[in-house]
Formats: sequence, structure tokens, C-alpha cells
Amino acid sequence: MKKLLTKVSIVAASALLIVGCEAVDPTDVVNPNLSEDALVGQPNSSKSWLNGLERQLAITANNNLIVAEIASDNYVNTQTFFNQFVDGLTIDWQDDDVDDSQFHIARIREMALFGLSEIGPNDPNYDATVQAEFEFFAGLSHLWAAMYYRNLPGSAAGPVMSSDAHLDAAINYFNTSNTTSENTSAKAGMMRAYYLKGDATNAVAMANAVIADDAEFLRTIKFDPQNSRGNSNSLDYTVNSLQDALYDRGSFDDLQPLPKLDFLDPKFAVISANEDSEIPLFKVEEAHLIKAEAANAAGNDPGALLALTDLFTVVSNRPVRSLNDATEDRTERNPGTRPDSTDITVDGRAGLVLYRQGGNVNVPTVSGTSYDVAMVTGITGDAMLEAIYNIRQEVFIGEGLRMMDMGITLVVSQNEQLLNSNVTTSDTEPVIPGYLQAIASEIDAITYDEVARTCTINHNISNLIVQNKATADVCPFH
Repeated sequence: MKKLLTKVSIVAASALLIVGCEAVDPTDVVNPNLSEDALVGQPNSSKSWLNGLERQLAITANNNLIVAEIASDNYVNTQTFFNQFVDGLTIDWQDDDVDDSQFHIARIREMALFGLSEIGPNDPNYDATVQAEFEFFAGLSHLWAAMYYRNLPGSAAGPVMSSDAHLDAAINYFNTSNTTSENTSAKAGMMRAYYLKGDATNAVAMANAVIADDAEFLRTIKFDPQNSRGNSNSLDYTVNSLQDALYDRGSFDDLQPLPKLDFLDPKFAVISANEDSEIPLFKVEEAHLIKAEAANAAGNDPGALLALTDLFTVVSNRPVRSLNDATEDRTERNPGTRPDSTDITVDGRAGLVLYRQGGNVNVPTVSGTSYDVAMVTGITGDAMLEAIYNIRQEVFIGEGLRMMDMGITLVVSQNEQLLNSNVTTSDTEPVIPGYLQAIASEIDAITYDEVARTCTINHNISNLIVQNKATADVCPFH
């Protein structure tokens, strides 16, 4: 019942927290600390509202990134604490995680629009920088809707919009944001939106703009464990839940990385009792990878090599954390089932698996890759494109992009259908990309020989992406 009430409040476009309020009508907030009158018209209320949006961003990330990482081949879920269905691409409209995902995407949108229409214009100290951020968050909500959903309503109880329509809305908001106050984050948002639309010209133009603005650009999602309460389904949960899955729960071994990605795990780990790792939202690495993919699609593999060379320079300057990960034994409570030592080769490659029982291990915290210039020099065509997707997988691990690269999308939830007459049955039915349908239950599958010290990834998903580059599901520039 609590979930239904919170969704009704969004439909009513109140965009105000109702948790902890005594309310007969779920849209009638009686707690004076949370009332509209207590906020609208107050000096500096727009900056306070913007802080609330940053907080909502953390909550939205918690309700999207774990699902996206499990659905991809990045991680296999071995316990019951996190989603047990999307690992095998069982995408169900009644799945509570799917419902939470789209609810929080919508909440960012409604909060941003309320900031633009009510909070900002009535704040005597409202300025262009804050307005641009409200516009940025409105664009971000549409971008995430397009990244993770084939179709999704774009307004409270409104019509269902296609992913392409969400991308157009995102571009409009990001462009407005950058016009209001020049904003590298908005340019990065446009860059990704144009990429997903398959518009190489504009995607590369925005990529160049991001690089020109800041050669080391990084915008992160920040968390606040000190002031977090409740559980992962509440509106007040601002710990880094992905860090919890990868590191904090220790020997539970919840999420196990694809062995070829072992050297990148855990990307997010404890900093202190009061500080969790930040998660990249946008970073300049994406600009270089988009330029590389666009060059490859145009038959310009020397240009792709130049873009990747620039990427490797950026990655080499990103921070690396030394941490004790000895409790992460890679056993899944079944010794010998997963690679756990540096002498093990994965698909014939050495150096991809760390030994965690011999002291601290070094793990990149923003971006890492096993590739270098020598490995991509001289390769062309589909071999270059496959390398680009392997590098994308490594650079963006833990950031929710691999599911997008694989063409996997979620569905409109049952709660949304019950509340929104615009939702049809077809909107609630999953569509798994054709190239994944036959292997949906085994996209994370490996063959490990503990005696021979070899591991084989059963399905090379990057290769399958490239083989299917002409379909509408993957490789937007092809």
C-alpha cells in the first residue's frame, strides 16, 4: 500500500516527500516541514531543492544500476539478496525492482519540473546555474528512460513514449540547460543521447565539446551513508547499494564479475564509516569511445586508433585504490568454481584475475582497461569494433551501460499500468534482442578448469554484438 501511495503522489505531480507524514489524502501533506508553503518562495529554496535532486539521483542509481549490471554479462548474482530474475533475462512487469526503477526515474523528472515551475521562479536568489541544473536533471530522467526502457510514460499518468522520443526530450532539455548556463554535464548528456539515436555527426560534435571543456571531465553520483535510513526500497536510502553488493557484504559473494573483468572488481569499496564511493555519471572516456566507434563505422580505423590512444591516456591518469579484499574468495561457497589467482588465464589471456588472499589488491575507481595501444594497432573493421566494445565493457563496469550496449530493455510495470490508462499490454511484455534469446539463461556462463588453471567465457557477448551490428538492438552507428 505504501508504494501505491507514493506513486499516486507522483501522478498528482506533488514531487514532495510523504514518508513520515500523517495524511488522509496521499496528496494532502500535513507535515509543515514538508509542505509546499514551507519551501516555495523561501530564499535559497532552489539550492535546497537542487540538493534534494542530487540525493534523488543517488536513490535512482541504487534502483537502476544493480539491475542493469546483473542483467548484463558483467556480473552473475549468486545469492538471494539482490534480483534473482534479470540475470537470466527474465524481465517481468510484476518485478518490484523494475517498478522501483521506473518510479525513481519519474521522480527525478517530477522534482526537476517542480523546481523549474515553482521552486526557482519564486526564490529571490534563483540563478542561471541552478536553473541549468534543474534542466539537466529533467534531461537526465528522459535519458535514463531511453537507456533502460523500450517504452515508458514521459509524464505523470501521461502517454507512453518510445525510447527515441525520450532521447529527443533529453536532447531538448540538455540543450536548454547548456544555453541557460554553459554546462559540460549537459553536453555529455547530449553526446550520449545522440549516440543512442545513431547520430554520429552530432554525437562526435558533443564529444569534442566535452573534451574541449575538460580533458579529465568526471561527474559523479554522490552518496550519504551517514544520513541514510530505511531499506533499498525506501525514499531515504542514500548508501551506495552497488558498493554493498560488490564489497561491503564481504564473504556473501553476492555479485561475481565475469572472470575477464576480475581485475576491475570491486570498483566501489568503503572509504570510511561515513563516506561511500562515488559512481561516475558522465566522464570524458565516453567521448573518446564514441569518437572511436564513429570512426570505425565510417571506415576510418586509423581515426579509431587515435581516439583510443587518447582514451588510454585518460584512463592511465585515473585513480587506483589499494584495498584488502581477502573476504572475496570467489568460491560461491563452492571452492574451485571460479578463478581466484593471478596464474589463471582467461580465454588465453593472463593478468585478468587477481589473487586476493596475499595482501592488498589495486583496483581502478573510475576507469580501467586491459587494453593498450599495441593491442589495437593494426586491427580494422569488425575486429576493431569488437575491441571497442570490450574496452567499453571494462571502462564502464558498474555504471549500468553494458546492459544498454547489449540492447536489453525493461518493461512498463504493473503498477504503472494500473495507474495509467495509456499503458497497453504490449508495453508490459519484454522484448529480448534476438541474438540473446537462445543464450538468455547463460550469458554469464564460464568453463573453469582448476587443475589446468584456465577459464573460458562460454559466450563472447562483445563478438555477438558486433555480429549483429546491423540490427536495431545494438551498435547505434551501424
